[in-house]
Amino acid sequence: MENMMGKGRLGIEMIVDPGSFAENDLAGFVLPAADYGPGAVVGGARLNGRQCTVIANDAMVRNPRFKVVVAGIIGLEEAYKMASAVYRTIEADAARPGPEKRPLLLIVDTPGNGPGKLEEIVGMNKATGAYQLALAEARKAGHPVLAVVIGRAISGAFLCHGLQADQILSLSSQYNTMIHVMPLTSIARITKQDLERLTELSKTNPVFAAGPDFFFRLGGVEEIIEAPEAMRECVLRHIDEIYRLKAAGRTDRLGPWGRGELGDERGGRVTRKKVLARMNEQFDAMADRYLNA
Repeated sequence: MENMMGKGRLGIEMIVDPGSFAENDLAGFVLPAADYGPGAVVGGARLNGRQCTVIANDAMVRNPRFKVVVAGIIGLEEAYKMASAVYRTIEADAARPGPEKRPLLLIVDTPGNGPGKLEEIVGMNKATGAYQLALAEARKAGHPVLAVVIGRAISGAFLCHGLQADQILSLSSQYNTMIHVMPLTSIARITKQDLERLTELSKTNPVFAAGPDFFFRLGGVEEIIEAPEAMRECVLRHIDEIYRLKAAGRTDRLGPWGRGELGDERGGRVTRKKVLARMNEQFDAMADRYLNA
């Protein structure tokens, strides 16, 4: 298989139990109609017999109401649809103990958010923020949240659809997988640095570079999957690991904070702890001035 870009639905079928995915049907709740947020694919499935919630991109459709929402872009409707799936899951499992809360599986293949004028006016940023918050709440409520990058994971769309996960997996770069905050051209425009200099830095500095290998060094990717056929086994193994870590109270090894620790260990974030220590030192020196005012 050459790559998985644009194949979010196939990615679902390759990972979940055969024939178990039920789109727009989740724990007895009927989610928004199929023509609402068509770029978002949500529903219930089973992973090795265990109930789970699946949230993915469909990069092969266009949202007729928002012209910029195409090729896997997460727009206003898509983000609210994804957030709804998360909150339905939290609600359905509210009375379940931690080991019985269903995992959320995020299949990531998105080039970004819908940056059109209409989308900004009607509140796309609120929609994507709502989805990001929903995933954080699910993670903190005890649901394992696992993201699998099968194609593109770029910019603010990855921020809401992936970076709040307990752990992130990615297909190998040989499948044209892309992970980055923004293109070097945009970084150059913002930082006023020459593109040539940034391109040179990107060869050795993971902060400027794109791709799963560099994000692995930063701790952003827990494991690189060498072939699409290995995705299911890897997902099942990591979900079991997340359950174990949550049961042991080791949430410090999960989510954004856990990725920071992992980046320290892998040598990709060598100044992180120094910066945190300095910030804490400065806060402690000034805290009384504000807290006791």
